[in-house]
Amino acid sequence: MSTDLIFRQLYDAASSTYTYLLADARTHEAVLIDTVFEQHPRDKALLEELGLSLLTVLDTHCHADHVTGAWLMQQATGCRYGISRRYGPDIACADLPLDHGDAVHFGSHTLEVRATPGHTDGCITYVTGDRHMAFTGDALLIRGAGRCDFQQGNAHTLYRSIVGQIFTLPDSCAVYPGHDYSGRTMSTVGEEKAHNPRIGGHADERDFVGFMENLNLPHPKQIDQALPANLRCGRPEDGRVPLPAEWGPVRQNYAGLLEIDPEWVVQHRGEVHVLDVRQPQEMQESLGFIEGAQPIPLNELKARLSEIPRDRPVVAVCHAGMRSGQATVILRAAGFERYANMRGGMLLWSQLGLPVQTR
Repeated sequence: MSTDLIFRQLYDAASSTYTYLLADARTHEAVLIDTVFEQHPRDKALLEELGLSLLTVLDTHCHADHVTGAWLMQQATGCRYGISRRYGPDIACADLPLDHGDAVHFGSHTLEVRATPGHTDGCITYVTGDRHMAFTGDALLIRGAGRCDFQQGNAHTLYRSIVGQIFTLPDSCAVYPGHDYSGRTMSTVGEEKAHNPRIGGHADERDFVGFMENLNLPHPKQIDQALPANLRCGRPEDGRVPLPAEWGPVRQNYAGLLEIDPEWVVQHRGEVHVLDVRQPQEMQESLGFIEGAQPIPLNELKARLSEIPRDRPVVAVCHAGMRSGQATVILRAAGFERYANMRGGMLLWSQLGLPVQTR
């Protein structure tokens, strides 16, 4: 992998889907491959925390087992959405139709588009310009291959795609699939050519087709919901972007915690309940405390949850936002529905010159 390439492999447990982030370390231009609708807050937070500018969100194919997060990313970042042009007008909302031989650019890096149909007619494998990494979607899996019994799937076509477009890459090329159901994260072209039980070793087209046509797999659980949504690029039927909270501009960070900015808190002080989870002596130090804040040290919080009112959103506060982040985890486990961690804690509050009380 190139030293100036930022790379992250992300996972959605519900659908066993891998999402891949690639970015140029110098220009901070990025692409995302195979996003998941429910993981949008996580992916967006990672982009923001790494200071990346998303140019393009890509799908390896029109998925049947999860809804793409492409539309949400378009709404959040203004990025383009790329998927195979072979789907034609069925996915008219995609503004970057891709075909074999195209290239997707980000910074000094490129992804080569290789058409690898067979699982579906519009499957694409994305290969880095140095041919060190291949993102194979559901065409080639780790010790497996994508099923061929729906969405114009064809085992003969998939065999030729894998042999002609993926197995022609260097043996050292890393294979990153769209899914894995056994916790495996990556393989290599050489490994799959040698050990894949469906198409590796000395298997020929007859062997592969015979194997694939006798899998007898159950119908994908989410296909009836996923396919119609993915033909809309993941756009919900009501056209609304889901929000982490309705009561304020709450966002989810990459750690999965809900947080809100101190500037909003001071402007809406009467609408929220501030919970300060620092130790008593800290309230007397130079940072002071927010007027009206309820002091309950974090180590006492579980035992004193009944003291916290539920008629207003709870904003947890501490010195720098770490302990109060854990406080929101405790609040969530206790059934609180409206809560957030105040970003930056009293340190940021003080740096912004917001009003404090002192003892």
